[in-house]
Amino acid sequence: MLEHGGRLRAAAQQYSIPLADWLDLSTGLAPWPFEFPAVPASVWQRLPEVEDGLAAVAAERYGAQQVLPVAGAQAAIQLLPQLRSAGSRVGIISPCYAEHAHAWQRAGHQVLELSDEAVEAALESLDVLLLVNPNNPTGRVFAPQQLLDWHARLAVRGGWLVVDEAFIDATPELSLAAHSHLPGLIVLRSFGKFYGLAGVRLGFVLAEQSLLDQLNERLGPWAVSGPARWIGLACLADAAAHQQQSLRLQQASQRLVTLLADYGLAVQGCALFQWLVTANAAALQQHFGQRGILLRHFTQPQSLRFGLPASEADWQRLRLALDDLSGSKP
Repeated sequence: MLEHGGRLRAAAQQYSIPLADWLDLSTGLAPWPFEFPAVPASVWQRLPEVEDGLAAVAAERYGAQQVLPVAGAQAAIQLLPQLRSAGSRVGIISPCYAEHAHAWQRAGHQVLELSDEAVEAALESLDVLLLVNPNNPTGRVFAPQQLLDWHARLAVRGGWLVVDEAFIDATPELSLAAHSHLPGLIVLRSFGKFYGLAGVRLGFVLAEQSLLDQLNERLGPWAVSGPARWIGLACLADAAAHQQQSLRLQQASQRLVTLLADYGLAVQGCALFQWLVTANAAALQQHFGQRGILLRHFTQPQSLRFGLPASEADWQRLRLALDDLSGSKP
């Protein structure tokens, strides 16, 4: 099983710092979870019902014709490779979320890790092109028209374009959701990141109905729990909270860019995180870890991902750790 961010208990043990004393900036989640009313007892007592309106509300929120709720986008990531014959040539724009390549390789497909610049030359030989937009961890964004052009070239010969839009909610103008009904275009959306509720384990697949039906058949009954469906429905329908979340994510992300630049750290990213490429990534992670601040370390390339602090106290704590790193305030 691949390693992911958010392993706070392991860090607490490693550095002998109590769990409650940590500032976790490793996960790329919104640090302000949406508020929702208490889940009624009846939701806990009954099996999940797909007629609850969740799919319709999600489709409206994302601007898609139809969606399939799943138990986190990870569920779809693991199942999608099973819908194509083994041996497909799958190009994955890398580095990106490692579970994508892992799932396609495990299903018997040939995976080619591509740079942005290599896509054009490789496209005609691919059966599937997969990318994350905005990318995790680099924050790289792809223009919708570029993606639609790639999709058209793949779809004409039965190929797929798979776009993981886990971090796109604050920048919906980049989304391909409105085109997701087209054959060969599959869009994945994550609920937990933007809404700050990763523990709900909810996501959505946006695609043509026949493909959603195939996925649904493999998922089986009650794939998403009733409480998760209820919470998702409440949050997705809260337009005012959605607008507020988008605004403060954008503001906090820019504040993080400015703060790190004050200490000579040039980063790139998106509304939910910033990414620092440095040969000293491991040492920097240890520096922050010794101060109870958890960052995500990547090895390909050596880099760190900074999530967003939630409060002024958290911002001050991050600044103090940066002061210790530089030896003096900027």
